[in-house]
Amino acid sequence: LALPTTTLALPTTTLALPTTTLALPTTTLARLKSLKSVRLKRTGATVTIQTMKPATRFALVLVTAPDLKTARTLARAALTAKLIACANLVPKLESHYWWQGKIESSAEVLLLLKTSKAKLAALERLIIAKHPYETPEFLVLPLTAGNAKYLAWLAESCR
Repeated sequence: LALPTTTLALPTTTLALPTTTLALPTTTLARLKSLKSVRLKRTGATVTIQTMKPATRFALVLVTAPDLKTARTLARAALTAKLIACANLVPKLESHYWWQGKIESSAEVLLLLKTSKAKLAALERLIIAKHPYETPEFLVLPLTAGNAKYLAWLAESCR
């Protein structure tokens, strides 16, 4: 596995850094190979191994809004109710879609809402109740993995 300035040589069980060779026990290498994602970070003479953690308790929700004011109102309401940890608002989205038998297009704002699966039903109720559209978008994407610190923050923020 070739990394920009680091090479992990599994057959010889060594990790070759630009000026350092680190011999790793076979059990450590077996553990590294079993991980889904490994990031090696060199800080001075220290090598830190960071791994992603399962994130199956969490979801990313997609909602579109007609304008930034509406998107901000929806995001603030969901945050205030502790239904989401974070809302990213992506302005200037151009949507093309079928509506009442015709192809339509409009400028919209995309909300990316990070939440726990336990909060999804309440979040959907809030969005449907406060959204100006007759049929608002509310799509849930399951998450599979993420940074351990970020996931801990996400869990804490959705309590």
